[in-house]
Amino acid sequence: MSTEERRGGGAILPGATIGIFGGGQLGRMTAMAARGMGYRILVLDPDPACPARFVVDGCIEAGWEDSREAANLARGCDVVTLEIEQISEGSMEAASSFVPVRPGRAIVTMIQSRVEQKNWLRRNGFPLGDYRAVRTLEELRSAVTELGGRCFCKSSRGGYDGRGQGKVGFAPDTAFEVEIRGAWEALGEGEGVVEQAIELEREISVLVARSPRGEIKVYPAAWNHHENQILAWSVLPAPLAGDTAKEAEALALELAETLQLEGLLAVEMFVTKAGTLLINELAPRPHNSYHASERACVTSQFEQLVRAVCDLPLGDVRVIEPAAIANLLGDVWLNADGSPKFDQALQIPGVRVHLYEKLKPRRGRKMGHLSAVGGTIEEAVSRVQKALACL
Repeated sequence: MSTEERRGGGAILPGATIGIFGGGQLGRMTAMAARGMGYRILVLDPDPACPARFVVDGCIEAGWEDSREAANLARGCDVVTLEIEQISEGSMEAASSFVPVRPGRAIVTMIQSRVEQKNWLRRNGFPLGDYRAVRTLEELRSAVTELGGRCFCKSSRGGYDGRGQGKVGFAPDTAFEVEIRGAWEALGEGEGVVEQAIELEREISVLVARSPRGEIKVYPAAWNHHENQILAWSVLPAPLAGDTAKEAEALALELAETLQLEGLLAVEMFVTKAGTLLINELAPRPHNSYHASERACVTSQFEQLVRAVCDLPLGDVRVIEPAAIANLLGDVWLNADGSPKFDQALQIPGVRVHLYEKLKPRRGRKMGHLSAVGGTIEEAVSRVQKALACL
């Protein structure tokens, strides 16, 4: 297929090659879904032992800033997508000169900066909590005071699973100035966002898919529970009142339309004690909280990504059976002397083990997850937590 043909419209059918920026667990699971549909897969990742390497047709070892290798990836593909936001604008532009890159550069670059992301959401009328952009220690100090003294401080770029983040006002015995300086150091002493603490009922996420032809599917919301700012477990569907569930799905749909999304968008939201919804963050890719879609839904998030970027009809997103996941961090291996008891975990009804083939466990590193189905969301969560305790 010529470059012009590959850049043209129309469905990209099985037998074609999909490129993925990123070979982490999300790229691995997307590749597994794509291979099951008959596609070939190439990935680009700086890690020579990335999880996707073991299940793809080829892996280019290169950094996110390497536009030359990004172009080489695209030359061997019919479409390119991503599983991580840190791809440079230059790399995305280089790839898009050969094939469609979905989602596009404008969406990804906006989301890469928490400051730009929040400003975009505010300009477009989406609900979010009060915040301040800060660039200096003094601005951070003033922002925390203006926002009431209890705040989360996050670096503008990078940083996830608790990295690049600090808190102020949550430890009554700690001096204010000590917390401020600690938060500034956590930001990497650079641009960041200070967010006012919110009285939460729960945290949820909503995943939306949109194809180039404009078809949209919105998954039911997932309920997410975090520990130490890392997702501990998640369950589909979230236990929400009907009006709240509809409002959450409507927000995700409006975001996808406003952005003219091509691919997936995960929308993290807060449900406040007052029952209102506030948007926390956006992710233009598959999301940890929707791993349960492989068990719960007619169409998993990974198959849906393949369908969306290849402009195929989108899959059914209905929940067939409640399902929950629990993340397996490197702590599990370290606490079990390297040998978690997966045989015991699998004795729990409805439980499966999903490992990412990461070679070196370390504390806080996501090494895999457990999933469980149940007759109710409570049963699914209970089963996956019992299985985790067995390890």
